Amino acid sequence: MKIAVDAMGGDFAPRNVVHGARMASDQFPRIEKLYLVGKEAAIKKQLDKYKFSGSVVEIVPCAEVVGMSEKAAQSVRRKKDSSISRAVDLVKDGTCEAIVTIGNTGAAVAAATVKLRMLPGVDRPGIASPLPNEYGACNILDAGANVDAKPHHIVQYGIMGDVYARHALGVTEPRIGLMSVGEEDEKGTDFTRECFALLKDAPINFIGNVEGHDLFESPVDVVLCNGFVGNVILKSCEATAKVLLKWIKTEIRSSPLRSLGAIMAKGAFREAKRRTDYQNYGGSPLLGVKGICIIGHGSSSAIAIKNAIRVAAEAIEHEVNPHIEDAIRQYAEVHA
Repeated sequence: MKIAVDAMGGDFAPRNVVHGARMASDQFPRIEKLYLVGKEAAIKKQLDKYKFSGSVVEIVPCAEVVGMSEKAAQSVRRKKDSSISRAVDLVKDGTCEAIVTIGNTGAAVAAATVKLRMLPGVDRPGIASPLPNEYGACNILDAGANVDAKPHHIVQYGIMGDVYARHALGVTEPRIGLMSVGEEDEKGTDFTRECFALLKDAPINFIGNVEGHDLFESPVDVVLCNGFVGNVILKSCEATAKVLLKWIKTEIRSSPLRSLGAIMAKGAFREAKRRTDYQNYGGSPLLGVKGICIIGHGSSSAIAIKNAIRVAAEAIEHEVNPHIEDAIRQYAEVHA
């Protein structure tokens, strides 16, 4: 399999991207080739630093970079020679099967949607972002690709989320819930109530409405919502985790006795960090586009980038997109 990597995306590009690509190449031999897209001189410098060479890696030079704060649609139109656009082009022309980027999320969504187009029967793409919980991970879908989703988009998200959980994550019977303000059918807005009615008739294991606490406390594999709600949830959880860690460190350092206790509990702290560490999840798939597109956090470490490439390879290997096409087509035939 061949994967395009946006080498200039993120806060620490191209250093972390090249390092992560080197780690992925070493650990995942099924990857035939990694195309690093970006400014050639900067990428070469990092390739030399990490002693990364050979037939498995190739530089695809480009002159432009999309900044993290640039407007998505404008960046795609105006910067046609940007690393994100050129990386998507490699998937569009069939050179690669997937793209991995930790750059501007909006630009990645726009480029993939405009250049690759949607899978047959899918109207809008959705980002499936994993959120660690008591039972493993809950995937928020959509986490920001489509902030103004319609009820039928949510149904398509449910079908795509079910396929992704089954085939890429190995969940036998994914439990899929709808984000609302109460478990009862009638709770929520007109939008969520309409979504609920449609989801009850969808070919998925729909468990009904879920609330905020269910993200962490309940065995739910996919939680459906529009991109506005999903993005707020995701960023709120990230910020909460950071501030809690800061508070814990402050309190531990406030006295010698607490510091001693922390040393004794070091193993527990390490395991808790492992369970919640975003690096282990790597990236989030943009479901619904023709081609695999994995989007990572802008501050991703090399380990996170390695795992984002792994996620891309798994989506290719398990043929996620063909399975989505089949599931969407079957649903459309029944509800024609």
